[in-house]
Amino acid sequence: MIKHLQDTVKLNNGVEMPGFGLGVYKVDDGDVVYQAVDGALEAGYRSIDTASYYFNEKGVGQAIKDSRVAREDIFITSKVWNDQQGYEGTLQAFEESLENLQTDYLDLYLIHWPVKDKFTDTWRAMEKLYKDERVRAIGVSNFHVHHLKKLFAESTVMPAIDQVEYHPHLTQEELHDFCKLEGIQLEAWSPLKRGQLLDEPVLNEIGQKYNKTAAQVILRWDIQNEVITIPKTITDKRIAENADVFDFFLTENEMKQIQALNKNDRAGTNPDSYD
Repeated sequence: MIKHLQDTVKLNNGVEMPGFGLGVYKVDDGDVVYQAVDGALEAGYRSIDTASYYFNEKGVGQAIKDSRVAREDIFITSKVWNDQQGYEGTLQAFEESLENLQTDYLDLYLIHWPVKDKFTDTWRAMEKLYKDERVRAIGVSNFHVHHLKKLFAESTVMPAIDQVEYHPHLTQEELHDFCKLEGIQLEAWSPLKRGQLLDEPVLNEIGQKYNKTAAQVILRWDIQNEVITIPKTITDKRIAENADVFDFFLTENEMKQIQALNKNDRAGTNPDSYD
């Protein structure tokens, strides 16, 4: 379990990935995403998660290039979008992401969604990029257990990450247990359920005990569940607040209370019904 903002988690291929980072989904390209990434790096964040579908890789790349933090000290994740999946499409998408991000390698590249009849060919391209040392680790996003099993049957490289919607209303226990068994690190997107959990009484009651917000309690719960988390925000205040979760510890009973909030309720789409 990580104890500081820049602590890392060792992935199944030995690569060290920060256990806490900044997500930039729905952050406008240009000045908005530039300032968010710049503010996060200044605050000590070392992991930035973007995707071609976010249409903000250029702003992310410029902020990283202009940063006083060395490129090798920043962990950059991007993802291949659905309409570029397949073997050749993925290789092309990767090159476009590199160009937008102004880097010659990625730290982590993910399949954004398990597009039916395409994701295994997409994975073959990911394996090539990994074996050619263009990317330090490869993984998936929004994969259920059955998607992972299909991938295993047709692959030679095990995914390092499965990045999924994960929060107290969607605890993904079966998937989490399966990933632990297979050595795949779970990573949470939308850890705050797009703000829908911030008025949850249980979270606020626990937060009052530690003088923390509901958001901070959720992010601490992620950390203690050994799930990498990448909350999205664009303000320096929230960037600092989200990272201020390393000075308290939830009890076993509090962890269970939060776990008991599960409703199997999603803010996003179920991967099995994603069109």
